[in-house]
Amino acid sequence: MFTRDDKKTEANDKPPAASSPPATEAPAPAGSSANPRAGGSMQPVIPGWKVVVNTKYNVAYDVPPEWNVNDSGVSLSIHDEADGKPVVTMSGTATLKNEWCTVDKNADGTMEKYSLADTGVKGAQGAKDTAQVATDNTGTWVWAAYAQKEPKGTVKVSEPKEYTTASGIKGHTAVATAPNVKKENKCSSDGKAIGFAFKNAVGDFASFVIVGAAGVKDEVPTDVSDKMLSSIRLSTG
Repeated sequence: MFTRDDKKTEANDKPPAASSPPATEAPAPAGSSANPRAGGSMQPVIPGWKVVVNTKYNVAYDVPPEWNVNDSGVSLSIHDEADGKPVVTMSGTATLKNEWCTVDKNADGTMEKYSLADTGVKGAQGAKDTAQVATDNTGTWVWAAYAQKEPKGTVKVSEPKEYTTASGIKGHTAVATAPNVKKENKCSSDGKAIGFAFKNAVGDFASFVIVGAAGVKDEVPTDVSDKMLSSIRLSTG
């Protein structure tokens, strides 16, 4: 489960970590119209979609109109269930169906909210190449969101493949899955992450990821994730 951290308001809701669909814990901008605060003056390269700008790595990408573009100050994290520390964090984020599923997981009267899918960008300092970044990051996202309580080896990661976005950014893609995980509640599901690792304009390693529930109704289809990957381009921030 994702923790939402809004640096602008210093809000930091921290739900328990879960090996089930990730979620943001505060409302994302409502509606299906473009969000000018997140997209600035940039226009989508895919007609009818929305722009998400990551000002930390100066890249942008498009998401379908039904996705909510989170404010630029919002980062999403998943915490380790053992020590409560963040395992992975991404910025420049968007969310599909913020309240896709809700459940009182701990029977404490508090409803946990699970999103259907989330996207964002994170860095990869110290990596040797984009193939390594793509493999490591997609595997980590799926493990953190869906398989922390599962046996070692549950997460499967594909071989990294060379990929070039429509704007000419070169790197590697990889797909990670967490199949047949234990379903602890009605919101539990298998998980999947599609990642693209690349270098930005100043040579920093970065990784875009789409992470969400797998094997469920309304799962993000391959043709949609392919378009999202293709739309990644450099921005001015």
